[in-house]
Amino acid sequence: MKPDLSVKIAGVKFSNPVLVASGTFGYGEEYKSLIDLNKLGGIITKSITLHPREGHPPPRTFETSCGMLNAIGLANVGVDKFIKEKLPFLRSLKTRIIVNVAGSTLSEYVEVVKRLNRKRGIDMLEINISCPNVKEGGIAFGSKVKSAYDCIKAVKENTSYPIIAKLSPNVTDIVEIANAVQEAGADAISLINTLVGMAIDTEKMRPVLANITGGLSGPAIKPVALAMVWKVAKAVRIPVIGIGGIMNTEDALEFILAGASMIQVGTANFVDPQTSIQIVKGLSTYCKKKRIKKITDLVGKLKTD
Repeated sequence: MKPDLSVKIAGVKFSNPVLVASGTFGYGEEYKSLIDLNKLGGIITKSITLHPREGHPPPRTFETSCGMLNAIGLANVGVDKFIKEKLPFLRSLKTRIIVNVAGSTLSEYVEVVKRLNRKRGIDMLEINISCPNVKEGGIAFGSKVKSAYDCIKAVKENTSYPIIAKLSPNVTDIVEIANAVQEAGADAISLINTLVGMAIDTEKMRPVLANITGGLSGPAIKPVALAMVWKVAKAVRIPVIGIGGIMNTEDALEFILAGASMIQVGTANFVDPQTSIQIVKGLSTYCKKKRIKKITDLVGKLKTD
């Protein structure tokens, strides 16, 4: 008997728990010749902002020994062009579509979700609260309980879509932030976003990235991500989506056992675009081997006693 890999979050049914992470998969169309997009549980777009952004100057990516640094700076076409030029392709797919939303002020987040609201072809929104709040001196929305709460509450009040709050690991207590976004009305939580990192060119005695620091992703952050997912999953009542260094089926299973209802594949897309599809197959094989009927039966089944 074929295992049931489907997952339902906030009334949205996914064929399997494997998503591709924002910022690693463009607008989806870029990968159409590389993998069968309809075999994914869902596609999460790169962050969409109110106005088009060119992002940071190059160099803005750098490969590290166990992952990569990026300082893209939320480069994107802006919400209006996204709706006109990118959404029609996404609408043609059978897989679920989640639009990642970013902003530098609360009003920007609200305006973006208002413009996206009730547009056909969107299933959920993922709110990137790792963005710097320019009105608060550049402190990320997700780094403080109040600003995290305020951002998610404002978005929730201005959209009919279920929302996922994407949390930053660069905080003192991620459980505190998770509880705040849950209270604000988030339907799910995704974590973790990248850790702050940097690299230095010792010959030039200068930072490798033009932005000096960037976000560290890939296998290097997996143990940190796994621990944070476990802590948050135990503390909240809403579904958790695990992100951070997931490169294969074994990695995905670790996050699911730790409490993640779904997972996102990010940096691995740059290494092998087929990774996410291979993980879907691997999860099915694992469930058959263990005689597990539903993938949801594995969520949070980590034994710690």
